[in-house]
Amino acid sequence: MLEEIHFLLTYHCNFECDHCFLYCGPKTAGTFTIRQVDQVLQEAIRIGTVNRVYFEGGEPTLYYPLLLESIRRASQYGLEVGIVSNAYGALTEEDARLWLEPLAEAGLSVLAVSDDPFHYGDQVNTPASTARKVGAELGLKAFPISIDPPRILEQPEGGKGDSLIDGGAKFRGRAADTLTEGLPTRPWTDFQECPYEDLAAPSRVHVDPFGEIHICQGISIGNFWKEPLSQIIAAYHPDDHPICGPLHKKGPAGLIESLDITPRETYVDECHACFSVRREMLDEYPQQLAPRQVYGSQ
Repeated sequence: MLEEIHFLLTYHCNFECDHCFLYCGPKTAGTFTIRQVDQVLQEAIRIGTVNRVYFEGGEPTLYYPLLLESIRRASQYGLEVGIVSNAYGALTEEDARLWLEPLAEAGLSVLAVSDDPFHYGDQVNTPASTARKVGAELGLKAFPISIDPPRILEQPEGGKGDSLIDGGAKFRGRAADTLTEGLPTRPWTDFQECPYEDLAAPSRVHVDPFGEIHICQGISIGNFWKEPLSQIIAAYHPDDHPICGPLHKKGPAGLIESLDITPRETYVDECHACFSVRREMLDEYPQQLAPRQVYGSQ
């Protein structure tokens, strides 16, 4: 049952992080208009089960007037509203209050802040930590999102299985190209499930400025500029989708088998295998694997 819609309000970002699974950056195109946001919000209400929306990116505060009005309209529809931000503007508590207070008054209730070495290095008192402090004072549910550079955790002596990888990064998007070198890998036949997404009955989807509905970043189940979002969600079934179907049945291994391609022998994890294979098939499945820019391709 779909409960959340996450707006990729913009792909534009002031950072260009190695772990970004959407390939966002200062030159990345794609930003909603307020009319488009409102169209999606109306469709969210028609779906009947959506009770929460998030505005993220990219960095949504780069388009502050758009973000502010989007929060106001979502709140007016009776939806709980959150944002995901790197809080780059919260240089002091006074500055943090300057941009957070209007958002809270407009209806913001959840503040998720990226605060990790990819954004702020080893800095201790970051804009992100300042934003969380002020957000909590304003009554927001404020919490950090922290992804560390991958590191190998060796199995204890006498343990079984492969080395584990810690840090929290998902090896898709730019992370598949920048963070996988030197990490232990496993045969592609090992990856027989998708551990992160419920492809049969998703509780949340991401929507982007190009109209794509992402069940996982870069896997589109339809375009809501061509067909109403509520109709696409109602009609969705993984078995009818050439990418979701094999992934649902047998994970990345199933996708590799169904596409009849010659994969690499090994990958770091399920996301690395899935993303790498999908990127090879962009020309064959342009509607389902979209937009191309989240694969680092134009």
